[in-house]
Amino acid sequence: MILVTRMLLDCSPRPAAEQVELMAERRLFLKRRWRGVAADGTEFGFDLASRLKHGGVIHQTPEADYIVHQEPELVYQIRPSSADEAALMGWKIGNLHLGVQIIDGVIRITHDVAVLQLCEREGWAFEEISVIFNPLRVTAHAP
Repeated sequence: MILVTRMLLDCSPRPAAEQVELMAERRLFLKRRWRGVAADGTEFGFDLASRLKHGGVIHQTPEADYIVHQEPELVYQIRPSSADEAALMGWKIGNLHLGVQIIDGVIRITHDVAVLQLCEREGWAFEEISVIFNPLRVTAHAP
């Protein structure tokens, strides 16, 4: 097992053929200590001083860079039609104390039944999508 204490690079300069993925769910990016297995079967142990980032290089050999990738997850996505609506949505969603990501004019929220009920009750149009979810750091469970 290879022990990883820090991320070596934010992204690999090598071509994709020389990169080996280690897939991890978002919650593992929040942990200091955990274990994972790369696509080629190489085992890693993590004892981190700081959090990893999606796409970061965690180990290098002469043949390949080992890259940690966050697994996509199912989220709700809402597109506010105005600044006033966005503020109201932010206030109501904030009261649920769930992870949110604001990107490209949309609000992405943790997939949770409370969010579904809120959207249906308020009549907000939403969609369920699977993406790399990076909630704001001010929310619970943010990386």
